[in-house]
Amino acid sequence: MVNNNIPRPRVACEVSMERVVAARAGDKQSPLESATAQALPAGALVPGLQQANLAARPAVVDALRDALGTVAGRTRDVVLVIPDATTRIMLLDFDTLPDKLDDAEGVVRFRLKKSLPFDIDQSAVSFDRQPADKGIRVIAAVTPRTVIEEYESAVREAGYNPGTVIPSMIAALGAVDATAPAMVIKVESGTTSFAIVDQNQLLLYRALENGGSAVTGESLIDDVNTSLVYFEDRYQVAVDRLLVSGVQSGQALQEAFSDRSIRVEELVSSSLAGAAASNVSRSALAGVAGALVS
Repeated sequence: MVNNNIPRPRVACEVSMERVVAARAGDKQSPLESATAQALPAGALVPGLQQANLAARPAVVDALRDALGTVAGRTRDVVLVIPDATTRIMLLDFDTLPDKLDDAEGVVRFRLKKSLPFDIDQSAVSFDRQPADKGIRVIAAVTPRTVIEEYESAVREAGYNPGTVIPSMIAALGAVDATAPAMVIKVESGTTSFAIVDQNQLLLYRALENGGSAVTGESLIDDVNTSLVYFEDRYQVAVDRLLVSGVQSGQALQEAFSDRSIRVEELVSSSLAGAAASNVSRSALAGVAGALVS
């Protein structure tokens, strides 16, 4: 899905159950130069791992064409951000891993084979390796090829080339200063994703189904606390920032964790969103913003 050796396009679009968001980076990639959103009819897109996602393909293609046509100009190469529900993200620990990419991928695929509810041999696997206390930790993103092809072909039908494909939360992490401990919470229809980063490494990832209903800060308190306790016990490091996107009534989180000196902030800052926030909400910009500034 992601080839880190290829320069990222300067235009990104995110497809979700509710909308298509497209944005263009400025000359220095930050803030965003422009952005727009096109709503999708209810039920037009139902993300998942084991079924067709585009229930109303013409509506999705039209939304892609309209959104990208507004911001892309002459550019045809785009970063495509797909829903988190289409991808399984896993953190795997290895004692060693081959240096050669093809050999390393074979080892990663073998490890994943018994952990997934779909055929790893019919899936696209993208992974990154990072140092761990003992050995190597791999962050693997796995999506059935039929699912990726469904999204990519819709973008091509709209007249654009999806040069890079990234799951929504992984894209959004590009907007995060990961040099210090931070928990990131990203809510989209159907899925709530949690990540903890520190020292430019992804150290924890969880994705929970939310039934498509609104997710409030109050409803997240138990899940946030569980993740924080696990992380802090394992790494002996305290998280002092919660970066949220798509969470309603985030004040409840601030009140719940204020005694631990944890501050709650919007994942996409006003300075990062720039003028784009006048057309699209900051929470809806998380995926495209992260994809463009990382």
